[in-house]
Amino acid sequence: MAIIKQLDKRSGITYVYDSKSYRDPETKKVRSKRTLIGKLDPETGDIIPTDGRGKKRSPNYVPEPGEYQMPSTVKELKAEVLRLLEENAVLKDKITKLQSKSKGL
Repeated sequence: MAIIKQLDKRSGITYVYDSKSYRDPETKKVRSKRTLIGKLDPETGDIIPTDGRGKKRSPNYVPEPGEYQMPSTVKELKAEVLRLLEENAVLKDKITKLQSKSKGL
């Protein structure tokens, strides 16, 4: 077993893996199996354990002014769906008007 540190260049996060080597009987070569342990804290150098289910936003995350925010409650989600359905109906009306104008030319 060995501890492997790997830097993700896109996010700047260093991930820590537990690497176990084994011999593949088919290819007769040595292979390794990596298991995610966690992230490396850049300030303290400690390993922050992760559950391995994906990246989560930082608690310090602040959305950009035009960025879409996913509704956090069912009530907000229903309101968002209704808003999108209304927007969809308006856009469909605009499309039919534009198509009828182009046929008339």
